Amino acid sequence: MTRAIIADDERLMREQLRSRLAEVWPDLEIVAEARNGREAVDAVREFKPDLAFLDIRMPGMTGVEAAREIGDGCHVVFITAFSEYAVEAFEQGAVDYVLKPADRERLELTVSRLRKRLTEKPADLSALLNRLASHLDGMSSVSAGSTPEPRHLQWIQASMGQQLRMIPVAEVLFFTSDEKYTRVQTESFEALIRKPIKELVEELDPEQFWQIHRSTIVNVKAIAGVTRDFRGRQLVQVKNCSEKLEVSRNYTHLFKQM
Repeated sequence: MTRAIIADDERLMREQLRSRLAEVWPDLEIVAEARNGREAVDAVREFKPDLAFLDIRMPGMTGVEAAREIGDGCHVVFITAFSEYAVEAFEQGAVDYVLKPADRERLELTVSRLRKRLTEKPADLSALLNRLASHLDGMSSVSAGSTPEPRHLQWIQASMGQQLRMIPVAEVLFFTSDEKYTRVQTESFEALIRKPIKELVEELDPEQFWQIHRSTIVNVKAIAGVTRDFRGRQLVQVKNCSEKLEVSRNYTHLFKQM
């Protein structure tokens, strides 16, 4: 059985990756979890896994620093929310990556590559790690000298029965709320969260999500068209969904060109 550790300072991300790995690689054994690079290095030394899933940016010791100490102790897979790291790492051909939150289809591809790579000795990542470390240092310098732009919400944490689910916001068709809950609608399922619309509006990317009613936010990419009913109200038609969303008067200007 292949053995692995997961290192990420976000507990929910560790749980989400563990859950997805169980789906796509059921015979993979997660022998330990770590909250930072130092714990990851210690776990590799103690459990001697075949793989280490390392978040690139962690407090204390980063995933890059941990990978340097691990050396050829095991194969490394980087976890990152920043695609620029992933692209650079993957182009070297010596390491694979997982983008947060872990997407099943992309993870299946990663697992396929890892299975083949496990038959070989872990590659020398020295040159790549030096480049990634320089990139991290550059970003830290920029952040220290200026106020960083706020990151937009990347995923939604929702409870579905006894299961905690992490939903990538890119998969959400729309959000609509009542007095107590906000409904999260995707093409394949819906979930309920307690975060109100007014908070979601401030956290979502305004280029991707438009508020069209005090209780409704829609993914712009999910809009199939806009029609009017017999009372003259504008209604948004959503792709792959039979439901139509009302546009209140305060937001009709968004669709003047439609």
